[in-house]
Amino acid sequence: MQPFALERFFARHEFNVKHILSASDVEALNVQELLSLTDEETRTLWNNLKLSYTETLGHPQLLAEISRMYRHIDYRHLLVAAPEELIYIAFHVLLTKDDHVIVTAPAYQSLHEIGSHIGCHLDRWNLDRTQNGWELDLQYLRGRVTDKTRLIVINFPHNPTGHQISVEDQRQIMEIARKRGIWIFSDEMYRGAEYRNEDQLPAVADEYDRGISLWGLSKSFALPGLRLGWLASQNGEFLARCSEMRDYLTICNSAPGEILGIMALRARERILHRTKEIIGKNLASADAFFAQHTNEFQWLRPKAGSVAFPILRGDIPIKVYCQELIRTKSLLLTPGSLFQYEGNHFRIGLGRRDFGEAIELLSS
Repeated sequence: MQPFALERFFARHEFNVKHILSASDVEALNVQELLSLTDEETRTLWNNLKLSYTETLGHPQLLAEISRMYRHIDYRHLLVAAPEELIYIAFHVLLTKDDHVIVTAPAYQSLHEIGSHIGCHLDRWNLDRTQNGWELDLQYLRGRVTDKTRLIVINFPHNPTGHQISVEDQRQIMEIARKRGIWIFSDEMYRGAEYRNEDQLPAVADEYDRGISLWGLSKSFALPGLRLGWLASQNGEFLARCSEMRDYLTICNSAPGEILGIMALRARERILHRTKEIIGKNLASADAFFAQHTNEFQWLRPKAGSVAFPILRGDIPIKVYCQELIRTKSLLLTPGSLFQYEGNHFRIGLGRRDFGEAIELLSS
């Protein structure tokens, strides 16, 4: 596979700058903050924890907590692992050479790179940029699906644009797939970080028997260090094959991570409320900043999630601009080229508590 451009960029710079203005996650909880949210049962699980192997599918109580966030998904319909590992597994289980795959774009690189490496024929379903945001053209999807289309890959709330489609648009995507028996892989990692509760989409795994939903604790739950996510699907055969493939990878999860994950999911209302408070405050600051700097930037306001994808105006290439910010301000911005997207876009993150200080550096 091609090197993962975004992850190589972060590997070089993330821990060598003072401020990260392009992080996709939300300010991480520390251990004491999370432990303060526990109930007596999970505290006992933590105190009595043995650092042994764990169950392949995931801790039974972890599966139970995850299933409570779905309508038609129970413990039999879940596989818990690191989110990136789950993308890798799912695509290798679903796809073979010469399959046709349609992927929303711009996108996190693994959502298209893995299929490309397998030898699939990929169509990038690009979001359309408007004056004030983004749109998704369903006519493109209708015109591209064929009897050879194996998989449609979607990601909403969207990384890196922050776009969110409507429930009706989601329903139409599933209907297009259902008519031809096409699988849908739905990256829902930013679910729970909607600005309004009514903007949250149903999980694709709940609504479609060939739907696969990816969610986890890295983004809206502010716990990326636990490396815990899950696949949800009503298709037991698919999940069984994923579990078999995982035997050649990590086999099972970290025992401490699973107990901490149970704690987080039981406290999900408080954690997601914290997430929305942080993003809401930073989004207001971003609105004010970009309103003051219309000559320098075009602000494409996000609809959900913790990221946005504005544009640097002028003739300075965004790669050069980002490198200069690292060199002169110790400030990290992510150029849009790392999402294989042309133009002077860059990703800005809305989830860190030092956002105000970082945006002041950008202003200077």
